[in-house]
Amino acid sequence: MTVTTVRRILCVAGARPNYMKIKPVMDALEAQGAEVILVHTGQHYDPAMNDVFFQDLGLRPPDHFLGVGSGSHATQTGRVMAAFEPLVEELAPDVVVVVGDVNSTLACALVTAKGGPLLAHVEAGLRSRDWSMPEEVNRVATDRISDYLLAPSPDAADNLRAEGYRDDQIHVVGNVMIDTLFANLERAKESRTLAELGLDTGAYGLVTLHRPANVDDPEILAGLLKGLGEVAAHCPLVLPVHPRAADRLNALGVPGGIRLVPPAGYLDFIALQAGARIVLTDSGGVQEETTALGVPCVTLRDNTERPITVEQGTNVLAGRDPARIVATAVRLLDEPPPPRRPELWDGHAGERIARVLLDGGTAAERARPTDHPRPTDHR
Repeated sequence: MTVTTVRRILCVAGARPNYMKIKPVMDALEAQGAEVILVHTGQHYDPAMNDVFFQDLGLRPPDHFLGVGSGSHATQTGRVMAAFEPLVEELAPDVVVVVGDVNSTLACALVTAKGGPLLAHVEAGLRSRDWSMPEEVNRVATDRISDYLLAPSPDAADNLRAEGYRDDQIHVVGNVMIDTLFANLERAKESRTLAELGLDTGAYGLVTLHRPANVDDPEILAGLLKGLGEVAAHCPLVLPVHPRAADRLNALGVPGGIRLVPPAGYLDFIALQAGARIVLTDSGGVQEETTALGVPCVTLRDNTERPITVEQGTNVLAGRDPARIVATAVRLLDEPPPPRRPELWDGHAGERIARVLLDGGTAAERARPTDHPRPTDHR
């Protein structure tokens, strides 16, 4: 079978974590001569923070900005679909690339699947097993309608095979977040943020809190702050205040030893992670970045969709019980785990993704998500 070269690829970003994931994919595709069109849905959009992240990453301005804004899950997903559908019809891409698990990911995936182009999901196969997480629903549904399932690690590929996906759909490509981290690490280390905050490398812990399950319930948040306050007695903590958590933190009061600082841009935040003695977080991306950096990480959640960071990295799942958080953090402070980095977290995931997409044929040539494999399928 003759395979037609794929040329026009539409890449979607909806929120700040998406920028770090889409940048290496765009760079690799453009290096191979593909026409890459960047669409920003505007799901999360703060002009000041957005400009900082784009500048830090060297990410060009989006070709199309949909400006959908915030809202309930249904409202936001519907707005993205309504804005994205005419764009797909107008641009007629060969492939649409969606990343991660935000509402924009699922919304643009649904439009693509109904519109006809091939759909590629970066970070496919991640599973928390927690159906109360909207992100879990988004990633499961997106995987189901995707032609290319671009898995960051073997455990994610195992999840997909267990759910019945075909081998020709699944590609273990590595972690695009780590591509971006390695590409910017030296620049991040030149950041003045530690000096400006009066911090010394290895003399502080870093905290991030943003998940609704942690910050929206005052009782749970109060328990987390109690545990963090006790950890701060062993190692002073710095907490860049996420907009979701700012008002709630101020209402509850922050224990001594925890210092609130303004939100950080990408390079400054990587510098804060790299210089930390320990990181305590509820962020999936931070679990990955600390693993790549070799920094001990305590995850303030009862589950993780990134178990490889526990099995092969520096991450320990502590849950939300204050006593367990304190015990876990003190143990890691006393006996830091040895740095370990999963296979293919090597800074070249974007290149592997580009090869898969550009060599994979068109929608007319490939079996689609619910087809049975055909002898002529391009592998």
